[in-house]
Amino acid sequence: MFFLSKLEHTLRLPPHLLNLSIDKAIRRELESLFLDKVIQNLGLCISVYDIQSIKGGFLFPSNGASTHMVVFRLVMFRPFVGEVISARLMESTKDGLRLSLGFFEDMYVHVPCLKSHNHSELEPTINGGVKWVLEYEGENYPIDGEDEIRFKVLNVSYPPIPLDHGGRTKMIQSRKL
Repeated sequence: MFFLSKLEHTLRLPPHLLNLSIDKAIRRELESLFLDKVIQNLGLCISVYDIQSIKGGFLFPSNGASTHMVVFRLVMFRPFVGEVISARLMESTKDGLRLSLGFFEDMYVHVPCLKSHNHSELEPTINGGVKWVLEYEGENYPIDGEDEIRFKVLNVSYPPIPLDHGGRTKMIQSRKL
């Protein structure tokens, strides 16, 4: 679920951060670039774990910003296929359930993946307008926001990279925590 990914990035450090120590300034800039963003094939960035090396510090004419080659590690959230995860209901629609882990809210359980003995009911007071009901041994159990929902990950897909670093970032290594 959580991975430590080592990346190398050519970082432009804006002049307003040059009054800080180089480590603090670079960490702050890395956090603004990566924190709470999805990086395709790596996952959601949870935090900057450490900075392993800083090279450079070049100033280009008429720029004012220093440019550094930084090697660092990020803590990434990336569920794996087959993993069982517990979450809470965020939204219930005719297409299925949208679940939240608290820090990540893009987990979807589509209707074909729900248990076979269930049905939906219109419920305008619920976010999404539909209430799903699990039928078990003649009893009906509504799925609502109070329930902890355990599900098995069948597929992991990432949206197109919303993060554009102009090709200045490359992944060096990723390992499970």
